[in-house]
Amino acid sequence: MKINRPSPEHVGAEILEIDVALISEAEINLIKELVYEHKLVVFREQNIDDVQYLEFARKIGTPQIYPQGNYHHPDYPEIFVSSNVPKDDKKFGVSGTGKYWHTDCAFLNEPLPLTMLYPQVLPNSIRETYYIDMGLVYKKMPSNLKSFVNDKHMVHDGKWRYKVQEWDIDKAIIDILNDMGKQFPPVKHPAVITHPVTKEKILYMSQGFTTGILGLNYEISQEFLQELFSFIEQKDHIHTHVWKDGDILLWDNRPLIHKASTVPKGEKSVSYRIGIYDRLPFYIS
Repeated sequence: MKINRPSPEHVGAEILEIDVALISEAEINLIKELVYEHKLVVFREQNIDDVQYLEFARKIGTPQIYPQGNYHHPDYPEIFVSSNVPKDDKKFGVSGTGKYWHTDCAFLNEPLPLTMLYPQVLPNSIRETYYIDMGLVYKKMPSNLKSFVNDKHMVHDGKWRYKVQEWDIDKAIIDILNDMGKQFPPVKHPAVITHPVTKEKILYMSQGFTTGILGLNYEISQEFLQELFSFIEQKDHIHTHVWKDGDILLWDNRPLIHKASTVPKGEKSVSYRIGIYDRLPFYIS
């Protein structure tokens, strides 16, 4: 196993000369250390099947079964499928997922600690996923914003990102939103969390799922959120991963928010995601 570590101001370690289907327990422990230290790890030149991919995830932790079944791989429900390509002439997964800044499952009481992503079909042109290190963002925040968020709790709500399905035909939008609100009621998390391993302070919010600030009225809450999002999403905060065939990415959702690139019309894209619980608390508040 060969490891290329980033410079201190960048995220993402690179691992080469390893077959993740044959990985040892000692290597798994090292990989976890690298993920917590560098936030993201990319495994190059992998060629594994669905069973081997799932087994690799199980060695790292406990794979999540995403609560909405239409995202599931038909044979392996732990694999979340993002795809615009039919399988056996049937709809396969959900297309156009994650094209906004977010951290996976922030709208749950127990958010998802780790995410693994393994593209099966890459678009011909744009092959990118974008990341922002929210630990670094917190360190760089102006003092007025930092003092504002330190004692706040943010409200996270998933219903606004619901993707309409065939069974929603003839439903009113308000009924769809109400159904989603019952399945995934809004949750609150501290605006600043502490990582359970590194003890780093992290700003925990995103434009994708953070909808309010606890204790403030709607207008003031939205005003502060827009100021925070403008600071967070500055161009110089963004790390771009350009996908190569055979890449597998593993990242820590505690410090990183991410966003998928748009797939140009007419191009194919299939990715397999596995969410992983690492058997640690998501954060120390």
